[in-house]
Amino acid sequence: MEFNKIFGAILVAGITAMLAGFIARNVIHVEDPEVNAFKIAVAEAAEGGAAAAEPVAEPILAMLATADVAKGQSTAKVCGACHTFNKGEPARVGPNLYGIINNKHAHMEGFAYSDAMKALHDKEWTYSELNHFLWNPKKHINGTKMVFAGIKKPEDRANVIAYLRTLADSPAALPTEADIAAEAPKAEEPKAEEGKEGEAKEEGKAEGDAAAAEAPKAEEGKDEAKADAKAGDAPAVEEAKPEAKKE
Repeated sequence: MEFNKIFGAILVAGITAMLAGFIARNVIHVEDPEVNAFKIAVAEAAEGGAAAAEPVAEPILAMLATADVAKGQSTAKVCGACHTFNKGEPARVGPNLYGIINNKHAHMEGFAYSDAMKALHDKEWTYSELNHFLWNPKKHINGTKMVFAGIKKPEDRANVIAYLRTLADSPAALPTEADIAAEAPKAEEPKAEEGKEGEAKEEGKAEGDAAAAEAPKAEEGKDEAKADAKAGDAPAVEEAKPEAKKE
């Protein structure tokens, strides 16, 4: 008898649990989110705000006169996997680099240059051109076959270019002061205009504050004038009263 009670209690509990699950699945509906993600609020840039400047290769012309050729040769060893440096040596994956300074982009006869490089076959490898190419080959000449991440430090690029300058029958002339000045970044004029607008706003604000300060003084002057006028009228009324009594 006692066993039947226990068995019955377990059976009822099991049936109750099953019914609860059935009701939960079929009666209560939970809407799934359309996108499985949390929305993160990001502050939008202010209208008219300056966009982040795109990185570019830093100027190196001013460094070439004092660049370390030995360090440049050491850094250029990584280029030796694809290029040769001595006069008359054959090409490897890349062309021979002897006499590269001020030479044409597609300077080596018989080498299978990329179409992008062939399109620039008449353009010279100036110091500045080499600087930008060595900084990021793929970005500077889109479509080049050169598989190289680039040399990011301007001092290292200057050293390598100074070394390449020595690979010639007659090294190219160093950059002039005019060349160095022309390569230097230009100052942005819009910033100066913004500064002028800011000064004009400050001046306008100062003038407005001064006018606001003068306004209460003018009101005080009007109130004083009204008070004086009332004070002047009062004796005349008092003097008129005795004359009426005499009559």
